[in-house]
Amino acid sequence: MEKESILKRRAVEASEKAFAPHSKFKVGASLITEDGEVFSGSNVEPITLSLGICAERNVVFQAVGSGHKKITGIVIYTPTEEPTLPCGACRELISEFGSDAEILSFTPTSEERNTIQDLLPKELE
Repeated sequence: MEKESILKRRAVEASEKAFAPHSKFKVGASLITEDGEVFSGSNVEPITLSLGICAERNVVFQAVGSGHKKITGIVIYTPTEEPTLPCGACRELISEFGSDAEILSFTPTSEERNTIQDLLPKELE
């Protein structure tokens, strides 16, 4: 993934800005668009949890709201033992704007690489 070290740094920085007073589960995400623009965002967990947003959706909305409609890669950071993959809603949104996007989920000690297609359910034949 192009600019991987920048994307990792931005995801870590975003996780530090997360608002997660209830779960204490801080997530940071960054992405790169087809023209090389980098965006980052964190999860926001208000008291009314249904009004919250995952870091992955936050960063996609920022990119799309800035006029970028094609994502080529997304990086997700959690300060946990195992890498955390995007939830189902985030996977659907990522696939809409990055049908061939690379996904890197990482922690301080490990990482997991996938494509968005790897993470989506297989179609029935």
